[in-house]
Amino acid sequence: MLAFMLATALAAPVGLRRLADVDAVDLGSAAKFAVLSKAGISTVPPSAITGDIGVSPISAAAITGFSLVKHSDETYSEAWQVTGKVYASDYTSPTPSEMTTAISDMETAYTNAAGRTTSTETDEQSYVDVKAGLIGGTTFTPGVYTWGTDILFDTDFTISGGLTDVFIFQTTGNVKAGSGAKIILLGGALAKNIVWQVAGFVDAGTTSHLEGIFLVKSFASFKTKSTLNGQVFAQTAVTLDSTTITLA
Repeated sequence: MLAFMLATALAAPVGLRRLADVDAVDLGSAAKFAVLSKAGISTVPPSAITGDIGVSPISAAAITGFSLVKHSDETYSEAWQVTGKVYASDYTSPTPSEMTTAISDMETAYTNAAGRTTSTETDEQSYVDVKAGLIGGTTFTPGVYTWGTDILFDTDFTISGGLTDVFIFQTTGNVKAGSGAKIILLGGALAKNIVWQVAGFVDAGTTSHLEGIFLVKSFASFKTKSTLNGQVFAQTAVTLDSTTITLA
């Protein structure tokens, strides 16, 4: 029995054994949003968003391409491209104060993720500047990873872990996904436990597929027929082009 237990432990991926205790990033009241922006959300139809979207402090005029229809109580709007509600800072109370809180919680989450300590390097796993940011073909196990460069992938890469494992990817640069490149989840890893703290911008190429919560200091651009399983929170604008976003 002891020999079996030792063999099992040795066979387990190092990252999965050591880093299961990485804490999740609390999104607060922002958690219900699929897309949240301080400067606007635009779409080239048809996009398909499952989850709420919202803007603040900018007004609903900065939500373009959605053909918004305001609800009778004027606290939110609806749109045929959104399976959820659309909120803006200039809607009827209590929406303005709720949006102020959601944006504050979004910024707090960004700061929280940016402040996480990078996981300790081992002979088996690196957590700093993995592949100099060119991460196509890489498999990531749970932990906190950091880059002082852009994160780029023109080919698929994998995030592998269990249902409760947390992954935090920090970069002082941008995240760029090439056309058709995909993030693949294995072993039960969930998008809601994957956080991208991006000091620059996010650029999702045509037909690319992203997974996780993107906390973006600048803008997020999703090119034609790109998809996201997760959430995108941008401190400037979000632009979509026949994009599918599903709140995870």
